[in-house]
Amino acid sequence: MAKLVTGVYAAVLTPRDAVGKIDAERLRGWIEFLLRKGVQGFAINGATGEFPMVTEAEFSELMEIVAGTVAGRGSFLAGVGAAGSSAAICLGKIAYEAGAQALLLPMPYFFPYSQGDLTAFCREVAESVETPVLLYNLPQFTSGLQPEASLALIEQCSNIIGIKDSSGSLDTVSLLSKRAPEACRIIGNDSALAPALKSKVADGVVSGVSCVLPELITAIFSSGVEETRGVDLDALNGRLHMFIQQLDRMPTPWGLKVFGEARGLAHATFPFALSDERRQQMHEMLAWFAENRAAMMVQE
Repeated sequence: MAKLVTGVYAAVLTPRDAVGKIDAERLRGWIEFLLRKGVQGFAINGATGEFPMVTEAEFSELMEIVAGTVAGRGSFLAGVGAAGSSAAICLGKIAYEAGAQALLLPMPYFFPYSQGDLTAFCREVAESVETPVLLYNLPQFTSGLQPEASLALIEQCSNIIGIKDSSGSLDTVSLLSKRAPEACRIIGNDSALAPALKSKVADGVVSGVSCVLPELITAIFSSGVEETRGVDLDALNGRLHMFIQQLDRMPTPWGLKVFGEARGLAHATFPFALSDERRQQMHEMLAWFAENRAAMMVQE
């Protein structure tokens, strides 16, 4: 049986205007840009989309915008991150009505939780929604879900179809490859993509970088999966790491906004005023990108 989630999914930012409202026109334009570049999968309201700042009403708006824009030309995953199960379930039901292909379920944030707590949370949400669920392991910002706990959830909950692992480790996807080969193994950390492809433990990627450099990520994925003749995966990965070194100078969504502005996709806006240090970093990143556009495989 074919797996439900495979290939490249761009982790889409949540563009906002100068007063903080969702910029629907820019979001539609960004998705159209990605579609033109050959991306047919989209991940909405994940960490790249700054999900802790998205209200329920804004989430409904995002679902409506994305569903209407994609409209049969691709599919989208909906992040339902929340501090508790009731809010995650509510978002899951909204995503179902909008036609989301699957839900991305990050662990509840802020407080540290045990593996038993996380397992109970995931079970409750998965049993309360109709849309298939991908566990979303994001240990940098939430309690980390251990490989064995992930495996048990996938084996025991029919509605949990796999994991999007953003830890940077291949431990969980490697375990699933051995013990639950039917599970969707989605890489959520761009730095881990090439190693996962080489090890043949990835079915797809949800990539923040692909939001602004779809050319590079689709080339890496195609090279790793199809072993494209004449394409050097290591060389492409080297370019990716050059980009990530610049991106990591800021919080990831902020850095992507800077590079999105460089590509003319949306003006970079931030949730609060930038310090002088951040403004200087932004100028330096824009200057770097202007000098390295060709190396990053940007073809206008």
